[in-house]
Amino acid sequence: MKEKILIIEDDPKISRLIEIELKFEGFEVSFAYDGKEGLNSAKYNSYDLIILDLMLPKMNGIEVCKRIREFSEVPIIMLTAKDEISDKVVGLDYGADDYMTKPFSNEELIARIKALIRRTKKRNNQEEFVYEDLKINYSTYEVFRGETLISLSKREFELLDYLVLNKGIVLSRDKILENVWGFEYIGNDNILDLYIKYLRDKIDKPYERKFIQTVRGLGFIFK
Repeated sequence: MKEKILIIEDDPKISRLIEIELKFEGFEVSFAYDGKEGLNSAKYNSYDLIILDLMLPKMNGIEVCKRIREFSEVPIIMLTAKDEISDKVVGLDYGADDYMTKPFSNEELIARIKALIRRTKKRNNQEEFVYEDLKINYSTYEVFRGETLISLSKREFELLDYLVLNKGIVLSRDKILENVWGFEYIGNDNILDLYIKYLRDKIDKPYERKFIQTVRGLGFIFK
């Protein structure tokens, strides 16, 4: 069965170019041309991934993303003509899995789509991760330290997931960006420092036992 992708984009030319590449790769493609139409399509249909433009008529992409996350964990890649890090952080905090700035290469978009779908399927096959007092429930997207429920954004959850899957291994900045933010991530890598800080503030700071450690000059390790 073909994997289904919804493109929510108000520019028909961009939608058409993406569609050509996706169909060539064997995906089934649907369209929505404004935020409200896209939200309704996501709500009443099943998709393997959504490509969502930030600037949309009737409802902007951030609001669409926020509302989709109320009923679905479908992977979302957000597109925008803006390149400010603040816009990226806002979009990711509301549940987008990846972020691409226009113009982008179709090859990179396809690679990120495939990586996200693979990662989602892998996670769906694993129900729970437990290490000392840390527990991650993949079916409910809940994280606990002891009996305390820790609230994480979608991106924070993805980052923690990648760190724990590589427990005891030093991960370079480039490797984390490539695997969590997308294939050959292009952008300001300060976003990684920002999200490591977010994660440490929630997972480590309130507790004596610290899991996320910096290896100077090399990257980060979960141990």
